[in-house]
This record gives sequence, C-alpha cells and structure tokens, in this order.
Amino acid sequence: MSVAVPALEVEHLSFAYGPRKALDDVGFRIGQGECAILLGPNGAGKSTLFSLVTRLYDAPSGQISIAGHALRKDSCAALARLGVVFQQPTLDLDLSVAQNLRYHASLHGLSRKEAELRIREELERQGMEERRDEKVRQLNGGHRRRVEIARALLHRPALLLLDEPSVGLDVPSRKAMVDHIHELCRSRGLAVLWATHLIDEIGQDDSLIVLHKGRVRAQGTVREVLAGQGAETVSAAFHRLTAEGEG
Repeated sequence: MSVAVPALEVEHLSFAYGPRKALDDVGFRIGQGECAILLGPNGAGKSTLFSLVTRLYDAPSGQISIAGHALRKDSCAALARLGVVFQQPTLDLDLSVAQNLRYHASLHGLSRKEAELRIREELERQGMEERRDEKVRQLNGGHRRRVEIARALLHRPALLLLDEPSVGLDVPSRKAMVDHIHELCRSRGLAVLWATHLIDEIGQDDSLIVLHKGRVRAQGTVREVLAGQGAETVSAAFHRLTAEGEG
C-alpha cells in the first residue's frame, strides 16, 4: 500500500537575521486535504516561514519539500505545486478581474482555452463570475480576496498558503472565506497552511501548529493540542504555550 506524499514537509528549518534567530529547528508536515493553522503572536516567525516556503528567502539549513519536490534542489517543480495568498493585496487594480487571472494563468503555461475554462470555474466557485469584466479597484476588500483565492487556485496547486488573508475584512466576508477554504480541503483534497492570530478562524477538524519565538511549541489536531495543554479552548491552550518563560 503506497503512502501519500505530504503536501508540505519542513525539516530542521532555521533562519536568522544577523544575530537574531527568527526560526529555530522548525519541523512539521501537512498531508493532502489537511487544513493546518499556523498560530502565533506577532514576531513568532510566521512571515519568515512563509518567505522560506515561497523561496523569497533561501533557507541556509534544513529542508522544505512541496508535494514531494525538494525546494532547494527542484524549485521549479516545487513552486509549481504551490498557491499563495499574501497578507498584502497583489492584484493589479487597473486590470479587470479576468485580466488579472489570465496573466497568472499565462505565467503557469496554461493555454488560452484551458485558462478560460479554469477562470470561469474558479470565479463561479467564488460567486464572482458576473464581475469578471470589472476593474479590481471597483471591488470591495472581500471581493478582492475572493479573486486572489481564485487566482491562487488556477494552476491547481497541491498546497495553498494563506498569510493572514482575512485582515481588513468584515465579519460576514471573513466567515465566507473560512467556510470556502475548508470546503476546498474536503472536496478537492487541497492542503492549506493558514497563518493567523485569530482563534475563531480555526475549525474543530483542523490541525494546529503553534509557533512562538521561532520554535514550534505544539502541533497536532485541535483535540491533541488541547489535551496536551489540559485546556478546554484553543485560546487557553495558546495562552499557556506562548506565555511560557515570559517574565
């Protein structure tokens, strides 16, 4: 019986900005169809980790593999299996929704015909098909996020990185995004690594990776992390994990 290749595997990853260590021997894996929440306070190392996985930074030690492809040795194949929604918006405001998506599709080598099919599919999934010809600057924050998620999924990645994607969204838009991402994990087997500091974005069936001061303080299912900390809520467990050693 074959063993499924993890969508993301991180082993012994460390990184420093001069004398300041941002990540210290970080390791975890995310399976296919798994929604993993990367939970940590500001300065925990979440952004550094994302920069290493997307290869904005090069990891001097440790290893990162995406869908079985080692990022350092086979970066093109690894990054081709990755979709990203950054915290800061990256859409071209003066292009239409469809033009933004076509540009992304061309970067991934999709034919015009295949690109149009996938653009329609993803926009319909996001409830945005009727707005495909509108300029992005005409959209509100929630709708722009939907377009960014659609764009990240066009090339059908194995792994989706979400870097605090709900920042600036109202409550209904945030809930709709949370529900949609969880449905993608269930229906398409998409693996997700979602960096956040908002407890209410975590589902009971999610995995948790708690990062604090550059180290993984706990990882496992929500139930496993709660049991390990003797806590009844994620908020209580998170407080105990991040308060450790504080003076």
